[in-house]
Amino acid sequence: MSTLVIARLTFKEAARRKILLAALLLGLAFLTIFGLGFHYILLNMSEESSGSLDLMQLSEIRNFLLMAGLYVVNFLTIMMTVLTSVDTVSGEIASGTIHTLVSKPIRRWEIIAGKWLGFMGMITLYLVLMAGGVFAIVYFLSDYLPPSMWKGLALLWLNGALVLSVSFFGGTVFSTLANGVLIFGLYGIAFIGGWIEQIGTFLTNAAARQTAVNIGIITSLMLPVDAIWKRAAYEMQSPLAGLIGISPFSSRSVPSPIMLAYSVIYLAVMVFLALHQFNRRDL
Repeated sequence: MSTLVIARLTFKEAARRKILLAALLLGLAFLTIFGLGFHYILLNMSEESSGSLDLMQLSEIRNFLLMAGLYVVNFLTIMMTVLTSVDTVSGEIASGTIHTLVSKPIRRWEIIAGKWLGFMGMITLYLVLMAGGVFAIVYFLSDYLPPSMWKGLALLWLNGALVLSVSFFGGTVFSTLANGVLIFGLYGIAFIGGWIEQIGTFLTNAAARQTAVNIGIITSLMLPVDAIWKRAAYEMQSPLAGLIGISPFSSRSVPSPIMLAYSVIYLAVMVFLALHQFNRRDL
């Protein structure tokens, strides 16, 4: 019960932050621009082709624009998660406000668990609004939804949960600034490693191609957010892109179910380490 109370209070506190308000306003601006762009791109292509676009071509265009929108949503969700949560533990420890909670008859793990659940509620709501907005715009303007939409949305949610868990663990060990550097550094490494792997799949030299793939795998093990995005893109890609085996948002080296299982274990380990470290930390 204490965990749920802390989760509710954390959600309300996060909702009052100007960072979240700014993220929502920018998200609304993004959805507006995306909707206008989607409408006029389809309109222009229909006019230029004089209605000659077949069903497959139109499906490819809609899927490409949808995936471009979700790519931005994934990035915005990760950034919003980091910026709103990076000081939720370390900041309260540094300011001493955490003493208000630990002095009450509440176990320490309940504090971390409650705060984690509160932020996950915020992330879930933000992702539903943003990704749901992209899906709704594409559907109402072109009557199109991607394959395995719910699987893709669940994977985007998993990305937010991964980043939040790393942020909580870092907050129990490092200062707010060091925690932010850690998360953005890991994200940058995972991002560039993913692109190296994607580009490397086109190399003709077998040794160089395998090296590029290995770099992508290693960086994904450090923080699997890019691998999870590629899996989400793979699940929602068009049938033609799946047949070709490549698209701008996924690669020939598709993250396997083993990587998905690793990501879930990674998340659980980060949450456990955050609980353990906070429980033994001298406040």
